[in-house]
Order: sequence, then structure tokens, then C-alpha cells
Amino acid sequence: MALTPLDIHNKEFTRSFRGYDEDEVNEFLDQVIKDYEMTIREKKDLQEKVDQLNEKLGHFTNIETTLNNSILIAQETAEELKGSAQKESKLIIKEAEKNADRIVNEALDKSRRIEMDVEGLKKQAKVFRTRLKMLVEAQLDVIDANDWEDLFDEENESDEETEEMVDYAETKA
Repeated sequence: MALTPLDIHNKEFTRSFRGYDEDEVNEFLDQVIKDYEMTIREKKDLQEKVDQLNEKLGHFTNIETTLNNSILIAQETAEELKGSAQKESKLIIKEAEKNADRIVNEALDKSRRIEMDVEGLKKQAKVFRTRLKMLVEAQLDVIDANDWEDLFDEENESDEETEEMVDYAETKA
């Protein structure tokens, strides 16, 4: 059990024949009591300070734990967002590739159709040219035929007959 200032104050020493000077001992004990009381007060103050600091330390430890948890949650959230963004970018790229493939395929189909149309038009133009050529050649054959000469001869005879008929009709009139 710890000694208290009161214990020191109430302490009685036995007297002997050549003992210490009582006043000197009492004076020294008074000084010890004062110092001891001051030490106890300082100890009490220091203990209060330690308690306050421990309380603050507990508070800051809680804050540290909370901050660490918040940082972990933020990191997890960032990783999730990063993963989501990567997935989304992959989906966008896939969709863009599909659209690009579709556009290329449509363009190729259109190109093939246009090429087929061009080939069809070339064939039609060739057929038309051949028919026109045959028609023109047929017309040239008609023009070159001797029938025209006969036609002119018949026409001259018709003109003469018409003149004779006109003359005959005039004379009778």
C-alpha cells in the first residue's frame, strides 16, 4: 500500500537518548510531505492528461479506421468503375465493328448490284447496237435495191398516163 502525506505526518518515531533533533526531523518531514503532496498532484494531473490523450488517441484511431475503410471502399469502387468502363468500351468496339462489317457488306452488295446493272446495260446497249446496225443495213439494202429504179420508172409512166388523162378530159370538156 502506498504511503500518503497523512501517513508521513502522523508517523511517530521512538525517542532515544542521543537521537535526532526533533524539530529538525519535523521540519524535514514537513518538507517531504509538501514534496510528496506535490508529486501526488503532479501524478494525478499527468494521469488526467494521459486519460485525455488516450481518449483523443481513441478518437483519432477511429477516424483512421474510418478513413482506411473509406479509402478501401473508394479503391473498390474505382476498380469496379474501371472494370465497367472497360466492359462498356469493349461492347462499344464490338458494336462498332459489327456496324462497320454491316456497312462494308452493304457497300459490297450495292457495288455488286451496280456492277450487275452496268453489265446488263452493256448487254442491252450491245443488243441495241446490233439491232440498230441490222436495221440500218436492212434500210441500206432497201435503198441499194433495184426496186427503186423500177419505182422511178413506174412513177414516170404514171406521170405520163396522168398527163394523158388530164389532156383527154380537157378535150372532152
